[in-house]
Amino acid sequence: MTQTDERRLTQLEWLESEAIHIIREVASEFERPVLLFSGGKDSVVMLHLATKAFWPSPVPFPVLHVDTGHNFPEVLSFRDATVERLGLRLEVASVQDYIDDGRLRERSDGTRNQLQTQPLLDAITGGRFDAVFGGGRRDEEKARAKERVFSLRDEFGQWDPRNQRPELWNLYNGRHRPGEHVRVFPLSNWTELDVWQYIGAEDIALPELYYAHQREVFERDGMLVAVSDVSLPRDGETTSKRQVRYRTVGDMSCTGAVESDAVTVEDVIVEVAATRLTERGATRADDRASEAAMEDRKKEGYF
Repeated sequence: MTQTDERRLTQLEWLESEAIHIIREVASEFERPVLLFSGGKDSVVMLHLATKAFWPSPVPFPVLHVDTGHNFPEVLSFRDATVERLGLRLEVASVQDYIDDGRLRERSDGTRNQLQTQPLLDAITGGRFDAVFGGGRRDEEKARAKERVFSLRDEFGQWDPRNQRPELWNLYNGRHRPGEHVRVFPLSNWTELDVWQYIGAEDIALPELYYAHQREVFERDGMLVAVSDVSLPRDGETTSKRQVRYRTVGDMSCTGAVESDAVTVEDVIVEVAATRLTERGATRADDRASEAAMEDRKKEGYF
């Protein structure tokens, strides 16, 4: 047996290879791809994979962020610095613009994650994007577990979970009619632990709020919500300074922190390996609205 025969890919190498294959497949098969990039860890990993897929050439498509107007400032700063460092074109769809001109109305609970769908769909239509990379993973939430790697959206941007194409091994079907587009999920087979182990192995930088830090928070519905201009305590809710970190980032008013002492990637890996709760189950209030909250939003065109 030769040395080559003895070589076996590690789990992370296999996942990286699959994701890069998917990204290259999209670049060759579609005319106008775009990559959703929020500055969150999954989109950071996805962008890192895209840079490796085409290195030393630049990433050959723009990145798109749907900005709720309630994003963490640290994440927006990280997003802008990353885009500048890589020389990318950033498209921003602003929920605030839609509220200001009356196309959307502020929700009674003050959260904006659920308001992202229309700006996202309009940006896809306006940019004539036919493939949209998303950082969704099957382990995050049961509706996302139903998605194929290539997930067709109709001319209204909607998803029908009962009408998905068979996907055998790495045979992806990107066929679509004018007006339709395909959502593509290169990290489908990754877990939260895989993502963190890959971040550690590749020394990928993230916004600092993913690591434990002191923050003033209050407790609401079992989550620790940061005190900010868009998330203030109500009557009966008291604030305190806690050592916390974020497992996922999004709208500040509905994304919770978790108490943590994990200040390094290695610490986070140990913490994630021991947890019994998914990151969205632990920290996203919008997913708790109903049993089918995520699936309902995805049917309408959400990420």
